[in-house]
Amino acid sequence: ETLKAFDREVNAFVDYLFGPRDTRVRGWFLLDSYLPTFFLTIAYLLCIWLGNKFMKNRPPFSLRAHLIVYNLGITLLSFYMLVELILATWEGGYNLQCQNLHSAGEADIRVAKVLWWYYFSKVIEFMDTIFFVLRKKSSQITFLHVYHHATMFNIWWCVLNWIPCGQSFFGPTLNSFIHVLMYSYYGLSVIPSMRKYLWWKKYLTQAQLIQFLLTIAHTLSAAVKPCGFPFGCLMFQSSYMATLVILFINFYVKTYRKAPSRTAVKETPATTEIKNGFHKDYFAAANGFQNNKKAQ
Repeated sequence: ETLKAFDREVNAFVDYLFGPRDTRVRGWFLLDSYLPTFFLTIAYLLCIWLGNKFMKNRPPFSLRAHLIVYNLGITLLSFYMLVELILATWEGGYNLQCQNLHSAGEADIRVAKVLWWYYFSKVIEFMDTIFFVLRKKSSQITFLHVYHHATMFNIWWCVLNWIPCGQSFFGPTLNSFIHVLMYSYYGLSVIPSMRKYLWWKKYLTQAQLIQFLLTIAHTLSAAVKPCGFPFGCLMFQSSYMATLVILFINFYVKTYRKAPSRTAVKETPATTEIKNGFHKDYFAAANGFQNNKKAQ
C-alpha cells in the first residue's frame, strides 16, 4: 500500500508538470507509471557501480557468442523500426516539415506502437554498458556514455506518454538506420574472418554527426512554422540534442585537433574514429569486441 501511494504521488506530480497524457497509449506496458522506468534506470546505475567492484579482482569474460546474438538482435529490431516507421508515416501522409499528433488517424497509432519499441530498445541497450563491466572495460564508461543511455530511456517514457506520434517520428527513424549499420558492423566484427571485409567503418562517423544536425533542424522547423505540435517539447528536444552535439564536438576536437607527439604517433593507431560522440572503442567494447589490430 505504501508503494502504491508513492506511485500515485509520483505520477500525479508528473501529470502536474506535463499536463494530461495521451489516452491512446494508456495501458501499454511500462507507460502508465513512471516508477518502473525510474527503478530500471537506478538499477542500471547500480549495476555499473557494483559490477565494477565485483569484477575488480576477477578476469574479464569473453562473451563472444552472447555478443553475436546481442548485435544481431539489435540490428533486426532497428531494421524493423526503420521499415515500420517509413511505412506508417507514408500511410498517414506525414508532413516532413511538421506533423501534429492527431490528424493521421490509425497511422498515428501505428507510429506510436513502433515508438514504444524504440523506447523499450533503450533499456535493452543498457547491455552495452553491462558488457563494458563484464569485460572490464571500465575506462570506456564515460560521463557521455552513461548520460546518453540513462537519459534517453527516461526521455522516451515522457515522449510515449505525451507525444507518441507526429513530429516525434523523425529522430527514431534516423537513429534506427544508424543502428542497423552500427550494430551489424560490430556483430560482424566479433567474427575474426569477417573483419577484413568491414571497409565502411569510417563512414559511420560522418553519419552520426549528420543524424544529430538533421534531427535538430527538423525539430526547429516545426517551431518556425508550427502545425500544432507542442512548442515546449520542441524546445526541450532541441536543447537535449544540443547537449549531445556539444559533448560530441568536445570529444571530436580533443581527438582530432590535438597534434600527437612523435611518441604517440609510433605507439597509437594511425586513425581514430568517433561515432555518435564516442570513441570507436566505446562501440567496440560496448558490443564486447575490442579491435586491437593496428592501422596498417
